[in-house]
Amino acid sequence: MKRIAIGCDHRGLALKELIMPFLQNAGHSHQDFGCYSTEPVDYPDIAQKVGEAVASGNFDQGILICNTGIGISIAANKIKGVMAALCCDVFAAQRSRQHNDANVLCLRGEDIDIKSALEIVKTFLATDFEGGRHLRRVNKIRALEGDSQE
Repeated sequence: MKRIAIGCDHRGLALKELIMPFLQNAGHSHQDFGCYSTEPVDYPDIAQKVGEAVASGNFDQGILICNTGIGISIAANKIKGVMAALCCDVFAAQRSRQHNDANVLCLRGEDIDIKSALEIVKTFLATDFEGGRHLRRVNKIRALEGDSQE
């Protein structure tokens, strides 16, 4: 069971509301960091809340959703300790974990097939980091933010 921090902007609300019961049914716990309605909000605020929750170690992983997934992933990656990956298919979700040790999954909230979105979430949460040769590369990324693990 993993502890998942989840959040979205107003354009990702519908998908977030489908993902949360999916997480529960899969045995994961989650905390919803907003937003809670279709009233417009600024996605960097949500990215900061979820990103800081994951970076603090209080949550194992995070999920963020905005219209395209792009803005919220850019914002999340500004937080030290966050490795956010925008994943539009299962292969990207798998590789983001195996090779990049991503800890925050970003999704587009609109124009995405629900079944595909849930498969992406399932794959992201079920896939482990391979380490090995990938650890050297991940440490180089971490060093860019001044947090090398070598």
